[in-house]
Amino acid sequence: MMFIPLVYLVVRAGATERTELAAIVLRPFTLEVTLNTLALVGSVLVLATAIALPLALLVTRTDIPAKRAITILATLPLAIPGYVMAYALIGLSGYYGPLNAFFGLRLARPEGLFGAALALSLYTFPYVFLNVREALLGLDPALEETARSLGRSPRAAFLSVTLPHLRPALLSAWLVVALYTLGDYGAIALMRYDVLSSAIFSQYANAFEVNYAAWLALMLLAIAAAFLVLEGALNRQRRLARTGTGTRRNPPVLLLGRWRWLAVGFAGLVHLVSLGVPALVIAFWLSRAPADVDWTKVPATVLGTLSVALPAAALAVAIAVPVALVATRWPSRLTYGIERMTYFGYAVPALPFALATVFFTLAVVPVFYQTLAVLIIALALHTAALAVGPVRVRLLQIGPRVEESARSFGYSAPAAFRHVTLPALSRSVLAGAIFVFIVVAKELPITLLLAPSGFTTMAMNVFSRTHEGMLYEAAPYAALMIAFSAVSVALMLRSERNHP
Repeated sequence: MMFIPLVYLVVRAGATERTELAAIVLRPFTLEVTLNTLALVGSVLVLATAIALPLALLVTRTDIPAKRAITILATLPLAIPGYVMAYALIGLSGYYGPLNAFFGLRLARPEGLFGAALALSLYTFPYVFLNVREALLGLDPALEETARSLGRSPRAAFLSVTLPHLRPALLSAWLVVALYTLGDYGAIALMRYDVLSSAIFSQYANAFEVNYAAWLALMLLAIAAAFLVLEGALNRQRRLARTGTGTRRNPPVLLLGRWRWLAVGFAGLVHLVSLGVPALVIAFWLSRAPADVDWTKVPATVLGTLSVALPAAALAVAIAVPVALVATRWPSRLTYGIERMTYFGYAVPALPFALATVFFTLAVVPVFYQTLAVLIIALALHTAALAVGPVRVRLLQIGPRVEESARSFGYSAPAAFRHVTLPALSRSVLAGAIFVFIVVAKELPITLLLAPSGFTTMAMNVFSRTHEGMLYEAAPYAALMIAFSAVSVALMLRSERNHP
């Protein structure tokens, strides 16, 4: 099922007449949006790394105070969707913005490459931070000490020894950030920057050039595949495991001295911009919203979000459990391939995935086009990989012996799984379901293309109202989006605490 819509996307693109192919694909606009896409990905990677790498070094290698608080605050921007971050940056400036209201400052509206890169970097830098922090905590300090004993300065030791050992963590994080940037539509559209994803949406929704949209989607997929291949090639044959004897020591703590408060200021600035600005702007617009907001529509929008996110999370878990079970209990090339297919569905950028689903539904089961069932199935297939991971890890920890013991007492294989293994999986199943729920609740491109007429979610309301300049009316939905994500994360942490 993962491949069927994408195969149909290829068929749809292949329906283009040869005489028309060059005119469709080789347009100057195509080259422009392709270069814009690559420029945006490069800018986001550079900016996100410039924020995350120093922050990770500060909390792992220095005596900066409140390390745990800095770490927690550096992960929280993940709960803020990219389009909400864009909404906050747009709402901060301008004549009616809080800067002008409180301080008399009027800034130019952030837009174009700068605005899109800033919004996406502030949302995605935690991926880089968490990966680099974990790599630094696991790095053997003897490597740097050996380099220093050979006469290298601290800076030279970092560049020649530490940084190469951070490469796998950086490449892994960069891949996630690059794939997200390629598939994002909301933040980029609000910042008025033309890239492949926005061109695909406009060609399909406005121009109705479906063949051109299919070709643009395939080009976006090709770029995503190139990033996957490049990341795999650069990480191939890297041996970074510690081979020496003895117990690994903790790395020495660098005393910041007079630079300590400068480091605190840097961390505070990152948290102020990534968390404080969205909170301030949403609170500001909320304080002025009551007269402009149709509050009667808010509960219906919340129910709309729940009516999609809850069944999609349940369906994703229903897909994930048997996939993880066969992959761990009966490992083979076939079961490995089945498990990889779920990750393929998540690796494909959301917009081409949605467009492929549209084409497939119209051609094969048109009666289901723009129905809630198709939307839920597409979201579940796209996010099932998020539920496979924790379930698979837990199954590996449990092992097959518990089920074998149950069967020795006369239980059938299904009964042994239901009475023994499934209860032990409950924490991982719940964690996977909550993770899928969070992603689906704030998902935008798939929902925009596949939602039934008249159906709305909180994400759709934030995007549509901000896109039309109605920042007052977008504020309640943006606040609800953050509250949804925060409550979901709290539930997940609580479930972990209650299940040692």
